[in-house]
Amino acid sequence: MRISWNWLRQYIDTDLTPQQAANVLTSTGLETESVELFEPVKGMLAGVVVGHVVECVPHPDADRLSVTHVDVGQEEMLQIVCGAPNVGVGQKVMVATVGTIIHLPDGTSFPIKKSKIRGQESHGMICAEDELGLGKSHAGIMVLDAVAPIGMAASEFLGLRSDHVLEIGLTPNRTDAMGHVGVARDLRAAQVYRTGATVTFGLPSVEAWSEIHEPDAVAVEVQDTEACPRYAGVTLRDVKVGSSPKWMQERLLAIGLKPINNIVDVTNYVQHELGQPLHAFDADRLNGRRIVVRKARAAEPFTALDGRSLELTNEDLVIADAETPACIAGVFGGIDSGVTDNTVTVFLESACFNATSVRRTARRHGLNTDASFRFERGVDPELTVYALKRAALLLHELAGARVASSITDIDHRPKEAKWIDLSFAACDRLTGITIAPDDVVRVLELLDFRIGERSATGLAVMPPSYRTEVTRPADVIEEILRIHGYDEVPVPERLLCPPVVQSPLNSESLGAQLGAQLVSRGLREIMAPSLVNGSRSEQDNTDLVRLQNPLSTELDVLRPTMLFGALSAIAYNNNRQHRDLRFFERGRTYRTSANGTVETPTLAITLTGRRYLERWRSDDRKSELADAKEEVELLLSRLGLISEAAWVPMEHPLLRNAHRIEVAGRKVGVIGEVDAAQLKASDVGQAVYYAELHEQALLEACMQHRIGYQEVAKFPAARRDLSLLIDGAVRFEQLRELAFNAERKLLREVDLFDVYQGDKLPAGKKSYALSFQLQDHARTLTDEQVEKAMGRIREALAKGVGAEVRS
Repeated sequence: MRISWNWLRQYIDTDLTPQQAANVLTSTGLETESVELFEPVKGMLAGVVVGHVVECVPHPDADRLSVTHVDVGQEEMLQIVCGAPNVGVGQKVMVATVGTIIHLPDGTSFPIKKSKIRGQESHGMICAEDELGLGKSHAGIMVLDAVAPIGMAASEFLGLRSDHVLEIGLTPNRTDAMGHVGVARDLRAAQVYRTGATVTFGLPSVEAWSEIHEPDAVAVEVQDTEACPRYAGVTLRDVKVGSSPKWMQERLLAIGLKPINNIVDVTNYVQHELGQPLHAFDADRLNGRRIVVRKARAAEPFTALDGRSLELTNEDLVIADAETPACIAGVFGGIDSGVTDNTVTVFLESACFNATSVRRTARRHGLNTDASFRFERGVDPELTVYALKRAALLLHELAGARVASSITDIDHRPKEAKWIDLSFAACDRLTGITIAPDDVVRVLELLDFRIGERSATGLAVMPPSYRTEVTRPADVIEEILRIHGYDEVPVPERLLCPPVVQSPLNSESLGAQLGAQLVSRGLREIMAPSLVNGSRSEQDNTDLVRLQNPLSTELDVLRPTMLFGALSAIAYNNNRQHRDLRFFERGRTYRTSANGTVETPTLAITLTGRRYLERWRSDDRKSELADAKEEVELLLSRLGLISEAAWVPMEHPLLRNAHRIEVAGRKVGVIGEVDAAQLKASDVGQAVYYAELHEQALLEACMQHRIGYQEVAKFPAARRDLSLLIDGAVRFEQLRELAFNAERKLLREVDLFDVYQGDKLPAGKKSYALSFQLQDHARTLTDEQVEKAMGRIREALAKGVGAEVRS
């Protein structure tokens, strides 16, 4: 729920800043998730001032331009070239001075610079209302009243006020805080109790209300008193529908509501002020000038205000006229009785509906409105008539409405008083601290609880009507503690709760993560001997660890790579008709160095055969090098290292199309297709793809990697695709790097989703189809911004690798 700080301070006199108030509210249980600056006009027109056009002559070299001299209250007048047809001498205008940032309606912005226009210097811009975000007209510049003070800041002249909006994560039990008044009440109680400050709080006055004893202009009948325990209404005549005043529009905009007209805006305003939903009917459109609160008939049709056609059930409560439903009670108004520009008579409704009934109706029809949000949780039944008076008085002030009837108030609520017995000992036991009885009483009085009979051991209390969820002693104790302060509860020396310990990252936990990831991807773990044939291994490296007394000449070397064991496992399985294999192995490889034998913890991944199991829905294709790369990428993603990964082509004695795998410049492994000679030597007759990762290098990369986070983006991303014709030697990593270097601000992701090589392309060429995802975390991107970014990317790709965009 959004709370306007300027609006809130209409009911509470506090010296707290918005952030301090947010901290206090959070400590009372109204968790304030954010405090955001709200500007009715973006940038608050900084740099824009009132100017006086002293001179205006035609531009010597342009028929539609004028050269003006404008007094903006500085020592020298500004020469400004203006293209507006209505500019003239003697006008008071809005001038954007050099350095001002102009924010356009489409979300783009540009700075005002000193420039030359057709040979004439221009030191600013005389603005139209759409250029300042003050309207939609671009027919000409804004012409101000003659009394406008020269040099006055535009924001001051227009009376613009910035605001702060508190985003409160309201829990379902806090029905009392569904309006600004309820939040102000809590803020005052906490501040007064904790600091002893004198903070005044007051509800909007309705003393101007004068009862009119005339027959009801609209007759009201409540047939279902269980679903509608209280219903009140009043008729208003001589209503003039128009725009709401600026102050009301600004408050509604701050909390995310779009102003519509003064009638609808008043009902929304009172709803967010008091937490009591209201509804305004065009009384002249009510058949029979009657209101009947009843259950809908089965399959009864209803057209909502937004034009949706609904079929009601006999469990839906409706506000009907003499013939048809005019409104779904507590949920949505109807189009046939809504207020229009021609409305002159309004029937204003304020009611208390059964929470369960409203919730079921809203869910049944998939409707979620501000009104249903409040009625589903329960509203204050004592507020019904007060809210009605408050809205009627505002309509009298803002729409010229005249009260034309007495208030109809049909009240079927139970009238018995609900006292709760509270024990001081129970309060201390439940809170874990000792709160003095006088402090208990003080908190409850600040929260409008009635204090009844009191003894040495406890007292009787009655919750205020707006705290419909407070029904037990435990509820009362919760109210006491949240105002007293959860921070006042000391942390005990011993916490009797099971500890949750995050194991430090080490070689064992890293290995467990790697194994779990690969198993989840369908790979099987194998274990191969550490001894291999030295004659084959010499092709890879001469730094071999040889056995002094080998049992066999075929097994005379400790493995320098895990490839040979994987190939033996593949050959063994192939001979038994198992050809679609996905293996991994964790072990050690061995090499000699000047300091002795070096043992390297190593992870090997081996793929061969078909990529997918034979199924009627699956693609029957063979594994490729890209599949092995995908497994490595997923491993690096799980470790949080993928953004720092690079794939560097290299020569390898055992692999074709080999690449060195690097993370932040550190070599962590190799990947490639096993050379045909090695396959033949191992008696393997199908392609094998192999990756080998050094676990210690991965561990070091993980230890140096800093984990960051950011909020989920509020604004949508834009995707653009390019089909590129490139040289066969160009790699995707090169294209990706060039794209990110060209567009660092908006580019978020680059992906390769299609590759084509064939006789339809020139020799030595291939086609890559790339997708680019762009996103701004501060605003919605415009098509123009996206195209400019893509233009920079296309240019970089063309210059960097000679990429051509295919049509």
